Amino acid sequence: MKQIIQSFKTGQTILEEVPAPQVARGTVLIQTTRSLVSLGTERMLVEFGKSNLISKARQQPDRVKQVLDKIKTEGLMPTLEAVFNKLGEPLPLGYCNVGKVIAVGEGVSEFKVGDRVASNGQHAEFVSIPKNLVAHIPDNVSDEQAAFTVIGSIGLQGIRLLSPTLAETIVVTGLGLIGLLTAQLLVANGCKVIGVDIDESKLALAKQWGIIPFNPRNGDVVKFVEENTNGIGADGVIITASAKTDEIISQAAKMSRKRGRIILVGVIGLNLSRAEFYEKELSFQVSCSYGPGRYDENYENRGIDYPLAFVRWTEKRNFEAVLQSISSGKLQVNEMITEIIPLDNYLQIYGEIGSSKSIASILKYNESVVVPSNTIQLKEANYTGQKGVIGVIGSGNFTKMTMLPALKGSGANYKYIASKGGVSGTAMAQKHGFSHSTTNVDDVLKDDEVDLVLITTRHNLHAGMTVKSLEAGKHVFVEKPLALNTEELEAVIAAQQKSGKTVMVGFNRRFSPHAEKMKSLLGTSQMNIIATMNAGDIPANVWVHDMLVGGGRIIGEACHFIDLISYLTGSRVKAVCMNAMGVNPEENTDNATILLKYENGSTGVINYFSNGSKSYSKERVEVYSQERTLIMDNFRVTEGFGFKGFSKLKTKLDKGHKDQFHKLINQAKNGGPALIPFEEIVNTTKASFAAIESLKTNQWIEL
Repeated sequence: MKQIIQSFKTGQTILEEVPAPQVARGTVLIQTTRSLVSLGTERMLVEFGKSNLISKARQQPDRVKQVLDKIKTEGLMPTLEAVFNKLGEPLPLGYCNVGKVIAVGEGVSEFKVGDRVASNGQHAEFVSIPKNLVAHIPDNVSDEQAAFTVIGSIGLQGIRLLSPTLAETIVVTGLGLIGLLTAQLLVANGCKVIGVDIDESKLALAKQWGIIPFNPRNGDVVKFVEENTNGIGADGVIITASAKTDEIISQAAKMSRKRGRIILVGVIGLNLSRAEFYEKELSFQVSCSYGPGRYDENYENRGIDYPLAFVRWTEKRNFEAVLQSISSGKLQVNEMITEIIPLDNYLQIYGEIGSSKSIASILKYNESVVVPSNTIQLKEANYTGQKGVIGVIGSGNFTKMTMLPALKGSGANYKYIASKGGVSGTAMAQKHGFSHSTTNVDDVLKDDEVDLVLITTRHNLHAGMTVKSLEAGKHVFVEKPLALNTEELEAVIAAQQKSGKTVMVGFNRRFSPHAEKMKSLLGTSQMNIIATMNAGDIPANVWVHDMLVGGGRIIGEACHFIDLISYLTGSRVKAVCMNAMGVNPEENTDNATILLKYENGSTGVINYFSNGSKSYSKERVEVYSQERTLIMDNFRVTEGFGFKGFSKLKTKLDKGHKDQFHKLINQAKNGGPALIPFEEIVNTTKASFAAIESLKTNQWIEL
């Protein structure tokens, strides 16, 4: 299918051929008929992409600090490589989609095949959208009119935060698409509305709808508002403008009455004057997109609605309210449509987007297009009779930034990358020479040429995907963790035993030259090992902290160091105890100390902390054995004390990924023993579960 994407690196906008998405549980599959180009938002993205690297850095000072911290801990070249990889990531454009439902996922009862719907889908011929981001279109609303639904809800959410009452005077600053929609909805709410913009054509259009127009180039906007409010000032100001200046927020404060309200929907400079806000006791709030539910994983992706009695207006109910306003005639949108362009002619919009005077541009899709394949072939390739033919399932940051670069030169035969949406997977497939991109995992598993599947999805899918791959007769590499609970682990063990295929987990640290050197120096003696992970903070709402999705950072990440200590000691964990920071720490803690007892008498301590400085080394290992000490700092420097003939090993940052994947491909091609015995993988996985159980029961857990 065709989809519009943009490169952050070059700013180029492309109509790309990508595999069609699949309908999933809780979603509906929509064939697009129209989509609206949000000229303000999309112009900003395109112009950002076209700017040079220095300009990009100036616009993102927080990211620059992250880059500088990464250089300190990981070195210049790995950091630059990561930055350029990130900039090369394709960005799907669009969020105002209209179409008809062609498939309904499990758990969806609100929609049926044939329904006309509006959603926040992208500029693509087919989109798969969670049900809480989809709304029915009334029969008397055309597809072109319905394309304003999502962008209209952005303005509506700003109004809801303002809470205007009948006959209040509200100023809307910036009469772009969102501003015109906002102003109209305020008029429908019984408000006296003043619209401010420098474009006379937009002011003339606003005047038709009963909005009082004002061009700040023709006078003082503050005095104009005072004159139209008998010197009182505006009851509220909604800022829908996009500008870097601080003047807009200053003007909003000056034109407001005492205890007035100011809502920011657009993007402006925000150096506030305390005096301007203090003297009038003004309130200021930033509006978040479509409304309550936005960026809430439970609401948007799991379909868990907020009770109407407690949250009257969610983002979906805002969609429905905008559609109802269009249906009743209170919201006029036809006059804002500047052009309707066939999808194939998209450059008529995007080619001139920086200088366009359009208000609303609509893309029209070919409705006779049949549902395309979930798999597309990018180049000719015949792997019959060959080994080391890989299918990658997952196209996230690990695949892009770590795994695919590490596989370079391994001799792997690249056949599939499977991704949820198709865009990221296709971009990676093109860059690294894969022959196929797909959104259907089953196409990978049923292909007899594929003998090795590499799984890099979110953690909750690891065990299930591993089992399916084993049942399909494939060898499996799965990025850690192998499983999130004992039930999942037992299913993997059973499938591995039945299939006889190899299961490898991405415990790459043991393949680092630093770990290998330490292993060779230590021998088989008993030892004490202290491993510290200065993991860095991850916001609480990120999926890795969700025990059902990510399993928490102990199961999901600290397992790396359980495996590393097991490798160094040459033994298996027999008991685990974990303590965590806080009076009543949660099981998804990421500030904890894990104690490990090994069968051979060795001990391990893992300090997994997220509250340290990012400018300090991320990982550190200390080993004490037979009056000798090894100190490994961030897989760049290892120092030995008390060892004859060894004092220091220094390399660029090397956590073992390249060696791990090259050995994996060699094994897939030539056979041989498992890189990590499956029993050790199981032991490490059980130890990570035991750490959580120890925290909950406050005791040592025997494995």
